[in-house]
Amino acid sequence: MEKLMKPAEYAKELGISRQAVYAKIKRGILTAKNVEGQLYIVLEEELTQEPVSAVKKPKKVSSPKQQSKTEATEKIEALLEAKEETIAVLKETVKDLKESNKQISTTLRGEIDLLKEAFHEMRALYVHQLEHQEKRETIEIAEEELFHEAPQREEKWIGIKKFFKQWNIVKEKEQAKVTKRLKKAYKKGDTRLSKENGKLKLNAIADYKDIVK
Repeated sequence: MEKLMKPAEYAKELGISRQAVYAKIKRGILTAKNVEGQLYIVLEEELTQEPVSAVKKPKKVSSPKQQSKTEATEKIEALLEAKEETIAVLKETVKDLKESNKQISTTLRGEIDLLKEAFHEMRALYVHQLEHQEKRETIEIAEEELFHEAPQREEKWIGIKKFFKQWNIVKEKEQAKVTKRLKKAYKKGDTRLSKENGKLKLNAIADYKDIVK
C-alpha cells in the first residue's frame, strides 16, 4: 500500500530543501503523481509506518554528545546533497535557457532581415512614386504657365494720357519731354508704338525705361 505526501512535507521530514525534492523527482529518484492538480510523492508503506527521520537514526544507544554529532553530520550531508541537486537543476535550467535564447536570437535575426528588405523595397517604391509625382507637377506647372502667359503676351494699346498715368508722369514739362521722345522713337520704327486715326498709341505691356528716364 502506498501513501501520498506533499513535497514540502517530505522535504521537512528529511531536512532538505524543496528544490532538492523536485530535483529527485525529475531525476527519477522519487516517484510522484498528480492528484486533482496537486503533485504528491508516492511513499512505500514502510515509510508511512515510521517517520523518515526515525529510520535514519541509529538504533544503538549513544550519548547525547554523540547523538548531536550524528544529527549534525546527517544535516550537513542532507544539505550537501540538496545543494548538489539544486546545482544540477540550475545547470539544466541554464542549458535550457541557452537553447531557448539561441532559437529566439535566430528567429529575431531572420525577422530583422525581413524587415530591412521590406523597408528598402518600400523606400525604393516611395522614391519612384515621389519622382513621378514631382515630374507630373512640373509638367502641370509648365502647362499652367504657358496657358496664362499666352494672353499676357497679347498687345494692349493705350493712349498717351493712360501711359502718363501708368508711369506716374504728372508734370507738364516732363510729359512734353517724354512725348517728344516717343514720337522720335515711332519715326525710327519702334514697334512699341503705333498710330491709330493719327493718334500715337503705346503697347501697355512693353517696357519704356529707356524713354522714361
